[in-house]
Amino acid sequence: MVLGSAAATWPNLVAAQLSGRPALIAMLVSGSSSGWSRNVQSFRHGLKEYGYTEGRDIEIVYRYADGDPASLPVLAEELVKLKPSIIVTTSTSAALAAKQATPIVPIISALLTDPVGSHLAATEARPGGNVTGIEFTLKGLTGKQLELAREIIPRTSTVGLLTHMKSASNPQQRRDAEAAANALGIRLVPTDIDLPDQLGEAFRTYAQDRVDWVIVLGDSLFASEREQIASLAMSLRLPTIFPLREHVEAGGLISYGVDIPANHARAAYYVDRVLKGAKAGDLPIEFPTKVALTINLKTAKALGLDVPVFLQQRADEVIE
Repeated sequence: MVLGSAAATWPNLVAAQLSGRPALIAMLVSGSSSGWSRNVQSFRHGLKEYGYTEGRDIEIVYRYADGDPASLPVLAEELVKLKPSIIVTTSTSAALAAKQATPIVPIISALLTDPVGSHLAATEARPGGNVTGIEFTLKGLTGKQLELAREIIPRTSTVGLLTHMKSASNPQQRRDAEAAANALGIRLVPTDIDLPDQLGEAFRTYAQDRVDWVIVLGDSLFASEREQIASLAMSLRLPTIFPLREHVEAGGLISYGVDIPANHARAAYYVDRVLKGAKAGDLPIEFPTKVALTINLKTAKALGLDVPVFLQQRADEVIE
């Protein structure tokens, strides 16, 4: 058992260890319970891999924002009042809300975008403060998505970009998309939304502009509304690319992005280190190590598109 400086910084954790009570882990989820269930299960499985048993060693409490960033500060305050040993978050917005609620409780984020620019960390190598975790995006990811689009539709010249700029992760994602499109000579048509009922108008705008594809940025709001997005895209015959596999499972065409469940499983490593006495600010922020390509051939067929065999062979998962 580690006491020392950890005792001075996180008395709740040490008190739990000394009393034999399970350490409390608070999980602040930007998405919905249904949309994020696979990722939550990956995190829980990761904890089991490190030898933790719920009810004996740890307890986990959850708060879900259902894709609404404005609700995160209130939910974060609720969790802090429970005196958790650690807060685990699932987005940059959630990490920011948690940090605003407490400068003391260690915060582990499974998905971070530009943590230094967001003032969550001093550097990736040594974050300082009380926030660390794993990055959500990789440099060049959107460029690869655009290359995949041209593999399927070689004439691709105009691409819609669906954004939720109130989400802390979207500004950086949009900048990356604009840089990639400019390098490839592709015109982007950005549309920003705040509410689910704005999705219909956004997709009708893309159809009117005759875009070749729609790229949907990674965001909890879009993950929560993945079925509506897939339905709109299909009804307007618009091919779609996402960073999250769940969109393709719901009927989207392609996803290419960081393996989100793998990030959540990796978050368990950070929890283990902190529970054993490490300071969050001393644990380097990691870059994701796994990127996954998922293709929905049923959707491709409905859109009248042929997915090259070599892409199907490269895919981590093909839904037929």
